[in-house]
Order: sequence, then structure tokens, then C-alpha cells
Amino acid sequence: MTSFVLARFIRAVVVLIFTVTLVFVVLRLSGDPAQQMLSDNAGPDALAAFNAKWGLDRSIAEQYLIYVANALRGDFGISFADGRDVFTVVSERLPKTLLVTVSALLLSILIGVPAGILAAVRRESAVDKGVMAAAVLGYSIPNFLLGLVFIFVFAVWIRILPSSGSTTWKHAVLPIATFALFNAAAIARFMRSTLIDVLGQPYIAAARADGIPGWEIVLRHALPNAAIPMVTTLGFTASGLLGGSALIEPVFSWPGLGSGFVSATNTGDLPVVQAMIVLFTAFMVAINLTVDVLYAVLNPKIRKH
Repeated sequence: MTSFVLARFIRAVVVLIFTVTLVFVVLRLSGDPAQQMLSDNAGPDALAAFNAKWGLDRSIAEQYLIYVANALRGDFGISFADGRDVFTVVSERLPKTLLVTVSALLLSILIGVPAGILAAVRRESAVDKGVMAAAVLGYSIPNFLLGLVFIFVFAVWIRILPSSGSTTWKHAVLPIATFALFNAAAIARFMRSTLIDVLGQPYIAAARADGIPGWEIVLRHALPNAAIPMVTTLGFTASGLLGGSALIEPVFSWPGLGSGFVSATNTGDLPVVQAMIVLFTAFMVAINLTVDVLYAVLNPKIRKH
């Protein structure tokens, strides 16, 4: 088990290093931050002074080595926009994003897993068709469009929830609901198909022949075997929540990492954009590593590969 985890950890570190290097190079080849940060009337001298101040006049290789050396010490640079430490800028927004994404993940599991189980157990019934119709509808509507629909219904029409901001718990309801319902639909569909496949296995038929009650078969025999593929889906869901924050948070003016990333990208705040991409990547790599470890725990045969 130790060698399995170590191998996966080394692979995760390699992926992270490769991603950081690729992002660093691509961002510096994608445009001149000085032209984005300064006004259109800025002359060559002003542009040159900006690049010299932030070390952008050096070669990409030299910039990369300096960045890596500083990052290893916990220094991810200074924001071009307000002159603050990038770590401070990111850490201010991180709790807001975690509040929404973690809450949405838990809610999507609480909705999606039972709905998928119910649909699988009542296969081809009205309940199954209703659950799947709702799941298909929820999964087909883009996240940001679903958010706009929620704003229209609950903030404009019924007027029981605010449409933007983050000062009270009510401001978090619509962003959480938008994230959760979209992902609950995906979880329900996958839970249903996985459980139906497990329920069709010979050992389930043998359990039924022995007179074991239906729900006991589902809970004690089917669900544990459906857990492994579900771990993959939940891993994808968790990764998608953080990445999707760039689409959802701006809709509700929620001051998290997603809206901060969009703002920094529009203004050309290179250090902030870079730090957030690295954070997103590190989070996804950590999720994949966790999924691999859970796989090995749930199915010891995987440790041999």
C-alpha cells in the first residue's frame, strides 16, 4: 500500500510541476501585461518601465527560475493591480469559494445518491422516469444559465433571496443551489446506471434466491460494489466545482476565487492569474490522488497495478 501511494504521489508532483511550467510559459507568450495594465495612451517609456519594475524584461527562462525559487519560499509575487502580496489576495477569496463549493458538493451528494438509488431500485417505473427526466433537465442546462434562472425567480420575481453579494447567509443560497443541482443531476444519473449494472450480477440473483430482502441486498451487497465507480464521479464533481467557480461566481458577484480569476484575467494581473491557476491545478491533482488512494482501499487488487 505504501509503495502504491508513493508512486501516485510522485506522479501527482510531476503533473503539478509540468502544469506550472506550461502555465508560466503560455501566460508570458499570450500577450504583454504592460499593455493590459496601462492605459492605451501609455508610451514606450512607460511600458518599458513597467516591464523593468516587474522583471518582465528578462528572458522567460530567467523569469521562470526566479518564480520557482520564490514559490518554494511561499512567495508567489505581487499583484500588478493593487501592489499586495498574491498570497494575501488569494487567501482572502479562498474561504468564500470553499464555503460555496464544499456546501454544494455535500448537498449534491445528499440529493444525487438517494435519487439515483431510488431510480435504480424502481427501474422503469414512474419514479424512475421522473427522477431521470429531472436529472437530464438539470444536467442539460448550463450552470451560468441555471444561475440566471434562479436570480430571475427568487430575486426578481418572488424576491425572497438577494441576487448578488456575500454579506449574509442568504447570499450564499443561490450560488450553492446552482452548483448543487447541476452536479446532483450528474451524480443521480451515474448512480442509477452503476447500481443497475451491479443489481444485474449473478451474486445478486443468488442473494434474491436465498430470500434476502430487497433493500438489504441493495444496502449490503449492491452499494459497496457500486462505490468504486462512484468515487470517480465524485472526484470529477469535486474538481469541476472549483473550476466551475469562474463561471458561476461572477453571475452572483460572489467574491471568491472564480470571480477573482476572471477579474485578474481581464486586467492582465499576471501574478494573480498564475497563482490561481496553480491553486486550481493543485486542488485537482490532490483530488485525483485521493481518488486513487480510495480505489486502493476499496479494491485491494488495484494496488498491484
